[in-house]
Amino acid sequence: MSIRLEGRARILGDDVNTDYIIASVRKRETIDPDVLKQYMLETLDPAFAASVQPGDIFVAGRNFGCGSAMEIAVTVPYAAGIRAVIARSFARTYYRNAINNGLVPVECDTGDIREGDRIVIELGALLIVRNETRHTVAEARPLPAHMLQILNAGGLVPFFREHRGFRQDTT
Repeated sequence: MSIRLEGRARILGDDVNTDYIIASVRKRETIDPDVLKQYMLETLDPAFAASVQPGDIFVAGRNFGCGSAMEIAVTVPYAAGIRAVIARSFARTYYRNAINNGLVPVECDTGDIREGDRIVIELGALLIVRNETRHTVAEARPLPAHMLQILNAGGLVPFFREHRGFRQDTT
């Protein structure tokens, strides 16, 4: 089983808090990700959400998704067409929320990726990040087989619908 994603790098910094991804004040109005996506990252850059194109890939530094454990901080980028986040490290709760909602979290060195670079992510036995613009390759921290299965299904709920539960692969 493998997943291949391609997209334009959208550079973010270290310690991108879940409240930066979608501000708490916006969640008082609605929790519909299709509505909230227009406000994504507005605290950092009010014009950012309007510039996002489906397939874009977030590229961040350390501690991406820190702060509260709210799932909406994963579902809003996903609704905007973001399918992966590459970061040096993730807050653990954000990482699991990403897997559970079909957003691919990739942990690797992001130092050679610049805004607008063309990125290819290949998930399989190895997790490879190719920067097609700069002709560099980074090997990322691989995902366990059960997480790949969840991502291949589109998230945890589709996985359970498809498999009617969770079976550990004993091979």
